[in-house]
Amino acid sequence: MDISVRFRINTPRVIYETIDKEVIAIDFDSGIYYSLNKTGSKIWSTIESGATLSQVIDEILHRYSGDHSAIEESIARFIAQLSEEQLIVPSSKDAEEIIEQQVRNEIKNKQQPFNAPTLSKYSDMQELLLLDPIHEVDETGWPTARPEPLNESK
Repeated sequence: MDISVRFRINTPRVIYETIDKEVIAIDFDSGIYYSLNKTGSKIWSTIESGATLSQVIDEILHRYSGDHSAIEESIARFIAQLSEEQLIVPSSKDAEEIIEQQVRNEIKNKQQPFNAPTLSKYSDMQELLLLDPIHEVDETGWPTARPEPLNESK
């Protein structure tokens, strides 16, 4: 995989929320939802900010301790999974300065032991999520209530 490639979250098809350092993402086209652990969530947020694959790897290497080649392979596999599931797609967004500043800020933090990122896939609510009106979403990706029609009285 090209380390200079950038990805973005595949919105509005995919919506997500971070809760207690865990990302929960829903693919509205397939009805499958996903859970990303703490390490996966950090990778997700770094992707969300416009980082290249190289910058994602650097961010995780600065944040966690462990075998660098094993960490890099684990990150590449995880990003390939996210891409295969169409949760992320290639992007041309240029946010290099922002990411570099974030990496510099994170270097100040103490390193933690590396835990391989995981992506858990759930299809138990697939049929429910594919039902309408949940597909009635606005540009933010969240379901919206239909406006009540105006009663015209004459």
